[in-house]
Amino acid sequence: MNAQSRATLADVARLAGVSSKTVSRVFSDTGSVSRDTRARVLAAAERLHFRPNTLARNLRRGGVASTVAFVIGDLTNPFHFLVAAGIERELALSGLTLVLATTDDSPESEKRVVDALLSQRVRALILIPIADDQSYLEGERQLGTPIVGVDRPASNLVADSVVLRNRLGMAEAVRSLTAIGHRKIGFISNSSAMYTQRERLAGYRDALREVGVFDTAQWERVDDDPTVSPKFVVRRLLDLPDPPTAIVAGNNRASAGAVRALLDREPTVAFIGFDDFELADALGISVVAYDSLQLGRTAARLALDQLANPGAFPRQIELPTRLLQRGSGEIPPPS
Repeated sequence: MNAQSRATLADVARLAGVSSKTVSRVFSDTGSVSRDTRARVLAAAERLHFRPNTLARNLRRGGVASTVAFVIGDLTNPFHFLVAAGIERELALSGLTLVLATTDDSPESEKRVVDALLSQRVRALILIPIADDQSYLEGERQLGTPIVGVDRPASNLVADSVVLRNRLGMAEAVRSLTAIGHRKIGFISNSSAMYTQRERLAGYRDALREVGVFDTAQWERVDDDPTVSPKFVVRRLLDLPDPPTAIVAGNNRASAGAVRALLDREPTVAFIGFDDFELADALGISVVAYDSLQLGRTAARLALDQLANPGAFPRQIELPTRLLQRGSGEIPPPS
């Protein structure tokens, strides 16, 4: 399907029944425009998927739109910067540059941040979806802007995505624990609504069912409250009357908290984290690892492919994970 023609300021003016100058005043917030007229202009713009071209002045001066936007969650998460580095390296080969923006892991911020970037006429949009619905991007997709979801697929939007083999990766970690005799295995993570955590929790349950363990709820701790410390959660798990003999964590933040709690105890509880993290190798922490740079490079290639072949059928690519056994995940259960 060919991309639709992008609406112009004149198109909005015709639909709203006003002059182009009035539309310009509305979007530049200059001059006097009545409330009713403003509402009519904004409604027409939304219907036409019109975005004011804030780069028009530069383009008229001979500039070229050469930026690709990458929307991430939390700026303090090292994972995001490794993915960004992969994207940037791949884009550089095609003469494109990367602009980075953050939603601070707030679903309410996602659309506002994305709209601000799209108003800059970026060549493509790559994002780590945090909201539970990206259907607001359908109009932009139909206009030919490549959209790629990283780490999680977009919801309610047919778009390219690159994800990890989350379910298989977590299942492999748990199988390594059951193979040495563990049956009481705890799972800690956050954001139960997040695609990655749902998949990893499913892999955890898959592996335990394989050895006849079906009642895992007593050892599962998935908390959507960001103020709850993973360290506190692990301590509570270990203080149960029938505590787990091993623990797996659903992401690097949960892993870091779990390790802090486990360091306060005798080293008798096995532990495996999903996502590698700083000093994990020095501490002998077993993890499910993957290539974050490759995740970014693949996302960039998907965007570039869409630029070269507008309307191509969207793809979802899954990248492999690998279990790195460093010692913490090889502790057998008490005899």
